[in-house]
Amino acid sequence: MDMPPSYRSSAFNNMLGAELISLANGQSEVRLRMRPELGNRGGKLHGGALFTLVDIAMGLACSDSHGFDQLSATLECKINYLRAVSDGEVVCRAKVIHAGRRTLVLEADVLQGDTLVAKAQGTFAMINSPAG
Repeated sequence: MDMPPSYRSSAFNNMLGAELISLANGQSEVRLRMRPELGNRGGKLHGGALFTLVDIAMGLACSDSHGFDQLSATLECKINYLRAVSDGEVVCRAKVIHAGRRTLVLEADVLQGDTLVAKAQGTFAMINSPAG
């Protein structure tokens, strides 16, 4: 997909293996494939990996909404885990539901196929990027 010139994936996103699928109109879709190193002791996708996927997708939706010339920071995020993931991949769909002057409110669904595995809502702050 074509990305804005100022978009850069973070080293952490790359380490996790998060893959951007789409980004437009304050919405993003990010994919994560289950790997053994992302599992918990029970062999399921770790809740922290799912939460990080949500945070990545929400952050990208923020950047698309307010522009990649500004940074955003997570102020708070609540997640409900609905189903365990044993294998395959999940996709997080995040969207801005309110864009204020300084904060944005987002919601996100994490799906495996058509099955909802997690639901989240978060608030992000807009931060001016440092010069240079």
